[in-house]
Amino acid sequence: MTDKKPFEIARETLKQITARKLVPTPVNYQTIYNEIAGMPNVQPFPEEPLRRIAQALPARNPGQEKQRSLLEYAIGQRNWSGVHNALVAYGGFAGAGSGDSAPAPLAAAPVPSPALTPEFFEQIARLIEYTRPALGEDDGRFQEQLQQIVKSLRDPAAESYKVKAMLADFSHRLSFAAEDQAEIRATLLKLLHLIIENIGELSLDDSWLKGQTDALKEVAQPPLTLRRLDEVERRLKDVIFKQTEAKGRALEAQEELRQMLATFIERLSQMSESSSAYQGKMEESMRQLEQAKKIEEIAPVLKEVIGATRLMTSESLGVRDELRAMREKTQATEAELVKLHRELDRVSAQARHDTLTGALNRQGLDEAMNREVSTVKRKDTPLSVALLDIDNFKKLNDSKGHETGDAALAHLATVARECMRPQDTLARYGGEEFVILLPDTPLDKGIEAMTRLQRELTKRFFLAGNEKILITFSAGVAQLAAGESGADAIKRADQAMYLAKRAGKNRVIGA
Repeated sequence: MTDKKPFEIARETLKQITARKLVPTPVNYQTIYNEIAGMPNVQPFPEEPLRRIAQALPARNPGQEKQRSLLEYAIGQRNWSGVHNALVAYGGFAGAGSGDSAPAPLAAAPVPSPALTPEFFEQIARLIEYTRPALGEDDGRFQEQLQQIVKSLRDPAAESYKVKAMLADFSHRLSFAAEDQAEIRATLLKLLHLIIENIGELSLDDSWLKGQTDALKEVAQPPLTLRRLDEVERRLKDVIFKQTEAKGRALEAQEELRQMLATFIERLSQMSESSSAYQGKMEESMRQLEQAKKIEEIAPVLKEVIGATRLMTSESLGVRDELRAMREKTQATEAELVKLHRELDRVSAQARHDTLTGALNRQGLDEAMNREVSTVKRKDTPLSVALLDIDNFKKLNDSKGHETGDAALAHLATVARECMRPQDTLARYGGEEFVILLPDTPLDKGIEAMTRLQRELTKRFFLAGNEKILITFSAGVAQLAAGESGADAIKRADQAMYLAKRAGKNRVIGA
């Protein structure tokens, strides 16, 4: 290895590229630099060409399909040994069911078994039984036919041609049943939309419900899955709770107003009676004064007039104070009701979603993670957790401003949602970090999904004004292990993401 300093090697490299009339590509630069520095010239891993080769490989039998998947996984891991082993093993399955005159495989090809075996009929019987819950039990004739064909499929003495005829008739009826179920599902979805719209119509002031009903309509769009229906149920419960709270307070305010009006009318009646009595008393006192002959006869009359006046004044002041107190109480109730509406709106909007990107926030992620972990335990299905972090985000923020940085986050979230399946979940983990939950997905498929997202981002440039900016991210993917918590899986994915950053960014590494 040379004793030259790096900047001297770099300068000499540029001179050599010019002298040799080479194209100044990164590969040529690296080759000349290593030559001058006395370092071994290790070529970069050709990930994209290898992926194209893997995708072009045919999968004519299960063995080839498995080895092609292992090849794609090894390419994602940048593992030359894994690439070599997968290609060698793939060649061993070249003669298995391919129909070509290929050389004998390295491993013995599986011996083909007869097509119509009891195991084959048993698989068809199980397939029919698995469709039963989705088709309902309203059609008794259809259910009877289903039971008969399952029984025939499991009968060793059944004749194949009869079973074939029963299957043909059953498939015909099955198509009608499936169409009915699809129509029922579409009709139920329409009814759900009507209910959502009527929730807003029934409210006296539907402006505070608009955000909730819009969110319900969005999540109730097809294709529907159990996870999306769970989300509809949760949002609908939020709306019902909000309506109940607001309706209760509104009824309280109405009752207080009704009581105030009733009291006001009662007090007016009392004031009217008191005024009439006072008026009568005044008229009587005037007659007594007119009939008085001596000063001694005037004094008692004046005393009664003063007493009646004081009583009238006292009653008027009491009614005034009581009405004033009731008015202040009603105003306080109305202000509390307005505050309640605003608070419910704020909590509803901020409870589970990030306002900038529309993705779930940390609370929403915790709830989604708990649901997915419960599903894994109940169904024993794989769950992959991906944590991705935008590359060079601080540089983008500093050079283009925070508004551009926020727009870049929203751009990534939009592209991610378009690439995700309906059952996947996107959440903003913090800053420029996002978490994606991938149910029913093993580790290798999770890595493939994040790699596809990276490729999609290279096609969808982010625009900062008129300038095109390429947004990339580094990601780590972890598959939930048995007995592992969701938080621990995210932690492992975070560690893998850190390794991806260290390895050069814009790559995906499995934990």
